Amino acid sequence: MQGALLLPENGNCLLLQHNCVNRVPSARRQRTAPFCSTGQHNNGTFAVRQKHVAPRCRLQARAAATLEGQLKEPTDTDVLTHKHDIRNIAIIAHVDHGKTTLVDSMLKQSKVFRANQHTQERIMDSNDIERERGITILSKNTAVRYKGIKINIIDTPGHADFGGEVERVLNMCDGVLLLVDSVEGPMPQTRFVLRKSLALNKKVIVVVNKIDRDAARPDYVIDTTFELFCELGASDEQCDFPAVYASGVNGTAGLLPTGLADDLEPLFEAIVKEIQPPAVKLNSPLQMLVTNLDYDDHKGRIAIGRVSSGCISKAEQVSYLKPGGEKPKTGKIAELFVYDNFNRVPVERVEAGDICAFTGLGDVGIGETVCARDSPIALPTIEVEEPTVRMTFLVNTSAFAGKEGKFVTSRNLKERLERELERNLALRVEPGDTADAFIVSGRGALHISILMENMRREGYEFAVGPPTVITKQVDGHKYEPFEEAVIEVPEEHVGPVVDMLGQRKGQMMDLVAGTDTTSLTRITYKIPTRGLLGIRSAMLTATKGTAMLNTVFAEYAPWSGPIATRENGSLTAHEQGQVTSYALESIQQRGKLFCGAGDQVYEDQVVGIHQRNNDLKVNVCKKKQMTNIRSATKEATTSLNEPMRPTLDEALEYVVDDELVEVTPLSVRIRKAPFSKKK
Repeated sequence: MQGALLLPENGNCLLLQHNCVNRVPSARRQRTAPFCSTGQHNNGTFAVRQKHVAPRCRLQARAAATLEGQLKEPTDTDVLTHKHDIRNIAIIAHVDHGKTTLVDSMLKQSKVFRANQHTQERIMDSNDIERERGITILSKNTAVRYKGIKINIIDTPGHADFGGEVERVLNMCDGVLLLVDSVEGPMPQTRFVLRKSLALNKKVIVVVNKIDRDAARPDYVIDTTFELFCELGASDEQCDFPAVYASGVNGTAGLLPTGLADDLEPLFEAIVKEIQPPAVKLNSPLQMLVTNLDYDDHKGRIAIGRVSSGCISKAEQVSYLKPGGEKPKTGKIAELFVYDNFNRVPVERVEAGDICAFTGLGDVGIGETVCARDSPIALPTIEVEEPTVRMTFLVNTSAFAGKEGKFVTSRNLKERLERELERNLALRVEPGDTADAFIVSGRGALHISILMENMRREGYEFAVGPPTVITKQVDGHKYEPFEEAVIEVPEEHVGPVVDMLGQRKGQMMDLVAGTDTTSLTRITYKIPTRGLLGIRSAMLTATKGTAMLNTVFAEYAPWSGPIATRENGSLTAHEQGQVTSYALESIQQRGKLFCGAGDQVYEDQVVGIHQRNNDLKVNVCKKKQMTNIRSATKEATTSLNEPMRPTLDEALEYVVDDELVEVTPLSVRIRKAPFSKKK
């Protein structure tokens, strides 16, 4: 019992729980009121008539008088106000389920662009790498207007390796649109993003997207989505989710799979009706959690977040800090923006409940709270799941070091990695074994490879080791990360896939044969993360490019023993020089080559894949001896196979413990590591 009030009754003391006063029946209030000297108070409490209090209860009477001061009406700063003109939503889904395409249609139908204005596909994917790969990597903000209501939209990545972006932005929204493909149904990343949304008690609207596909099966998708809600422990209210059927590419939606409207109005109506307006404390001191960062060459660092309480104004003096009792820093808001119709619009003031961006605080970071200067109270910081894969970044020490890169020193590398930590919450950077080595940990190999691709485009030159998993010790036993892998493959290629995953210690959890609508067989595995390293290329080769692999982190489980991830050895260069066609003519019979005639190579550079399981040194620079004797094969033509030049992702999948990937702005090479020996 949190507190009590004394109500004298026939000389005895009656204790009532102070926080239950408003729930006391009216008949009981009328019965107890006459025993009070002053009747019922305005604040719902009762005064105590001291002369009726027994001596043994005087101590409790004094406690009741103290509690009486705590039972006052809420002040203006505690009153929650609903901002009915704002809705904050995030669009979450598995990769390639149509999030960004749906946002394109929402922007176009909200009259954001002129009728004659040319717009490109996937407007929100502004990053060059996003456009090249066709995936969303960074979460982005925009806003549209519908019937006078501002809808703030956050587009999120769909790949499991960028789940930290999703976890970070869910703090800004009041509800989510969960997109599910009308044929595939819920996939591994669907489970991950839905689990995070349910844990934060976000309202979920299920959008069955791509309903115009010939093989669409909306009933199956709704049923499997409902089962997923139940598996994740959703409440009855959460399981009673609204559903909208849509075609993002056509810009149509409806409440039934058939008879869609000509536009997305049913989807907008569902957002306005089902997503609650933000409930905020307008009269409280300012509090705003920074959840994203951007940068402008002229404005500097731009912090993005949602105003939780109070309001923020241009030129306002504010404090910013993290939880933990650290001393708050102070600064001044230079410029203030809100998102409206795909633009950043400068404003003078933003009230609680809206999403805004501001400049002026040059060292503010994600997870810090911007608050009123006279009330520096931090909000809970953003928590994301721990990384599972690590790689070692090193200064490039090959024979070609410094020839192609602009930033090549350990200081350049350290500063760039530290700058990445300010935005990428799921990333970790630790010192390596030497001064020129740094251990970078992330959600997966793709997560770290995107960072490497950005760095090489910025002019950085470095070397990286093979990806390795992060293990834990639990009760004296070694544990490693396991992932849930879902493979969709034609029936004729199921055998090679099952054999491959079985060799890598995978456990089959489910197998669903293809139907009349979809001829693909879906296989679900629980497999160590180690077993997935380097598997994509091998699986595509075994299935003739028809397999689709999707993974998401499942749990840490006991170490599963040694796993062989590569069956072939490497062909390495014997000396530095220029590759000749004369040498390649005989060497190409020993395996697949990474280099062609005329390329420059150096000693111990990996120039190909050996057809056997051991490494072999070859002389790719060998030249034909010049003599004055006519050769019998002089007129014979040389036929060389096209070299297989590895991309960055392919190189990371190929390397093993005794090899490094050399990354420069112009080239990706593989070489033997000078400091390690193959086990």
